[in-house]
Amino acid sequence: MAIQARVTSTDALESFRAKLIVFLHKARTSVDDATDEVRRMRSWLQHDQPMRWEGEIRRRAKTLEQAQHELRNAQFAGNQESAVQTRQAAVNRAQRALTEAEDKLRRVKKWNQNFDNTADPIVKQLDSFRGFVTDELPKAVAHLRNVQKILEAYAETDAPASDSAAAPAPGEQAKPDETAPATEPPVT
Repeated sequence: MAIQARVTSTDALESFRAKLIVFLHKARTSVDDATDEVRRMRSWLQHDQPMRWEGEIRRRAKTLEQAQHELRNAQFAGNQESAVQTRQAAVNRAQRALTEAEDKLRRVKKWNQNFDNTADPIVKQLDSFRGFVTDELPKAVAHLRNVQKILEAYAETDAPASDSAAAPAPGEQAKPDETAPATEPPVT
């Protein structure tokens, strides 16, 4: 016995398909943005930051030289002790600033060395997800559209006429046709 499905609407399927399309576009954009951000970070670590801190080291080294020169001049000129102490404090500040810049450059170089090891596993996961979004999700959207068309076509077809005499319900016995002549019991 065949059971007929009752398809009255494919709106839920269409709504899901539309939301899947929106998700697909947002996911592509997000993956592309994340990949671009990794690229920018790599460039920042490899080029921008080393150049910045190398320039800072040069600038701060000049400041330190200038402060040391002023300290020597103050010492040789026999200036007051407070003037020498002020110049010594300037030298100390310039030395700390130079040391800080050198430390920052070392850190940038260390991060640059470790960046690929840290970022590559995440980038591989992003690439895998990108493949899913670009290859599999469009197939799912197309499949949902095909299923929707099939269900709509099915819903438009007329239900076959049921013949109660031809197919009794489960657990029921076939009823004799009232228009058919009654048969006589066999004679023994």
